[in-house]
Amino acid sequence: MSAVPLQFRRAKRGDLEAIVALFADDELGRLREDPSLPLNRRYEEAFAVIDGDKNQHLLVAEQGQRVIGILQITFIPYLSRLGSTRGHVESVRVASDLRGQGVGSQLMQEAIRICRARGCFLVQLTTDITREKTRQFYENLGFETSHHGMKLLL
Repeated sequence: MSAVPLQFRRAKRGDLEAIVALFADDELGRLREDPSLPLNRRYEEAFAVIDGDKNQHLLVAEQGQRVIGILQITFIPYLSRLGSTRGHVESVRVASDLRGQGVGSQLMQEAIRICRARGCFLVQLTTDITREKTRQFYENLGFETSHHGMKLLL
């Protein structure tokens, strides 16, 4: 990896094109994302909703002036577990030319730090069942498979 250090910060509207490009730079993402310019307005609408919600945190990793990683944390308050909060991490992406160089690990460590600072009792995530290397990546960070996820597409 470059000698230029990583910086972590909350995503800004100006990052949206780079973020969508990261989503599309992926074997599953290229099937479901549209990085063409101008961006589909639905991305801008979704960004505005997420950015305005105190229980959402879009975290970017930046190297120099380049956005090289993204993830989304959703803070979920619960009545159970004595009214606790959990952090749910989704949409983790790292630029394909930098994968395997520690960017994802640093990005996830920053997400965990943010969750701790918010008082979360745990951090959870899901990963597509076809992503074996990704599952191993999360296990190396200490995550354990504890539940079976289920979805209903609408």
